[in-house]
Order: sequence, then structure tokens, then C-alpha cells
Amino acid sequence: MRVVILGATGPSGILLIEEALTAKHIIVVYARSPQKLPAHLNKHPDITIIKGELEDPKALDTALTGADAVLSALGPSCGNPSGTPIARGYSVVLDAMRRQGVKRLIALGTASIKDEHDKYSLVYWAMVSGVALSARSAYKDIVAVGEVIRACEDIDWTIVRVPFLKDEKNREVLAGYIGDGGAGAGYTLARLGFAVFVLRELEKGEWIKQAPLITSA
Repeated sequence: MRVVILGATGPSGILLIEEALTAKHIIVVYARSPQKLPAHLNKHPDITIIKGELEDPKALDTALTGADAVLSALGPSCGNPSGTPIARGYSVVLDAMRRQGVKRLIALGTASIKDEHDKYSLVYWAMVSGVALSARSAYKDIVAVGEVIRACEDIDWTIVRVPFLKDEKNREVLAGYIGDGGAGAGYTLARLGFAVFVLRELEKGEWIKQAPLITSA
């Protein structure tokens, strides 16, 4: 497949690129600052790099031409300005996907994005409440991301919700919902596990129009 990767210069995005390379996909990296990529990826012969802003329709059209899917490791940070810049960016990305006929989106989310299948968990309630209080802008942005993506009935989306991310080499992942006794019993995820799950979901399509929580097994 030809996949466009967003959020590619962050630690999760870099792992996503490497997993996509291993799976022999054709990769287009769309990034505002592609120079932040490690040298082994910035000059890789199997990667096309297109520089552009998240809200640049023309550059996005170029990146998405001929693509089969968009894989995103985008996420708000505590340093983001007020408002919902990532959610606004997704609106532009989704419009570009429609123009270019790209139907598949697999995007990073967090437990702050609620789901009807979730059950009560004191730990997750505390985690989400803490983010809402201490990083209000980031919280509002990621919640808005969920709303923007879920509103797209014409896109085969999957929101991959993650808890605390860790730099570990664990590839084993549990997928489910908060409080389910499986994935919902864990509170951390290896970044590598996120990348592995996204590529697996791209292949199998088991969670289309769903927002699973994933944790390290």
C-alpha cells in the first residue's frame, strides 16, 4: 500500500515509519519539519518526503495523490497554543482525503476521547481528570480530534487510544476498552506497540469505525 504518515518526526511517528518499511509499504512522510527525521529515514530511498503544514490543502493534495491510507501519530502537547489546532488540521486532512479518494485513516488518540463501550475505571478517571486540569488545551484538542474524525461517515477511520507511552521494545499489545479487564486493566503502552498495532490494523481492518484502547501485554 501507499501510506501517508503524519506526525512522523516524533518518537512514535519514527517507529511507525520503520514498521511500515518492514511491511514493504510505499511511504510518504508529510511533515512541517522533515529535517527532524533521523538521517537513516531522511535519506531513505523508499521514502518520499513532502514538507507542508497541517492546514495546507495544496500540499496535502500532493501528499495524498495515489495514497491508500493515512496513518497518523499526531497528538497535542502541553505546549500547544489555546484552541484546537490539531483538530482543525484533521478537518483539512479529511477534506483532502475526500478530494483524493483516500478512505482509510488510522489515528492516534488518548483515553480522553470517551467511547460508549468504556466502563468505569477509577484509575483512568483520575488520569483523564488530571490531564483535563493540568493540560487543558491539550485535553480540549484531543477530545475535538475524536469529534472531528467520528463525524466522518464516508471515511473508514480507526482511533487508536493510548494511555501513558513508554520507550520500550515490547511489541505485544492488548486491544479493548477502558475497564474491560483486558486492555483496560493496563495503564501503559510501548510506543513500538502502537506502531505494530497500527500496521496490523491497516492489514486486517478489525477496528473500522471504532476507538479501541490499546495497552502493552
